[in-house]
Amino acid sequence: MSESKSNPSIELTTEGHVAILTMSNPPANTWTKDTLVDLKNKVNELNNNKNIYALVLTGEGEKFFSAGADLNVFAGGDKGVAADMSRVFGEAFEALTNFRGVSVAAINGYAMGGGLEVALACDIRIAEEQAQMALPEAKVGLLPCAGGTQNLAWLVGEGWAKRMILCGERLKADKALQIGLVEEVVPQGESFAAALKLANQVADQSPTSVAACKTLIQKGRHQPMASVLPLERELFVGLFDTEDQQEGVNAFLEKRRANWVNG
Repeated sequence: MSESKSNPSIELTTEGHVAILTMSNPPANTWTKDTLVDLKNKVNELNNNKNIYALVLTGEGEKFFSAGADLNVFAGGDKGVAADMSRVFGEAFEALTNFRGVSVAAINGYAMGGGLEVALACDIRIAEEQAQMALPEAKVGLLPCAGGTQNLAWLVGEGWAKRMILCGERLKADKALQIGLVEEVVPQGESFAAALKLANQVADQSPTSVAACKTLIQKGRHQPMASVLPLERELFVGLFDTEDQQEGVNAFLEKRRANWVNG
């Protein structure tokens, strides 16, 4: 395995209402405890920034989105290390899943193990045509512990999840698109631009409406529809306590762009 740089990081920049998070740990953008904590902290900071409506997550370089965890961490067989890393992985990726805005993964290369799991934690995935995706943990005596077994099965169904996790099947971008693992495939080098374009569209939507809608959609994963439908109506009425509701309706009637205040 190639040596990582001494200070791997999650680089944060902004463009308008979009935050750009870049996994920067060349050559393969592997995860460390520090970068996982950094991801969680940055997402939580963005949740408190009312000017940010969406985020794009991508990997530094042209070959890797992320190759997942650095296996050197687990080489000693220390259960304490395993427990600590699994907790940090879970906290980071769950924070990303619960980001109040829209998250888009720009998969610019190999997305393996924890590298695919972080993409699965995003709302939308755009992959470049040369990208490949896998959850190969069982090949090294491990398992996907950062949401992979649950998020993958939810997206693509139990059969394809079992093919990828139990049989170690690696998918190219065209197959990932066919089974619903990604929502779009673009030419090499164009995933970031496509993801940024989609993220910028979120600015046309009320941030409070987006947050409420995302909550409702994701509740469908673990609650029956009969229990979510009353909440859907409740949250709809609750939007009438916000300034964005009045602004959105009046902007439409006045044929002008809405000026969201996120509240």
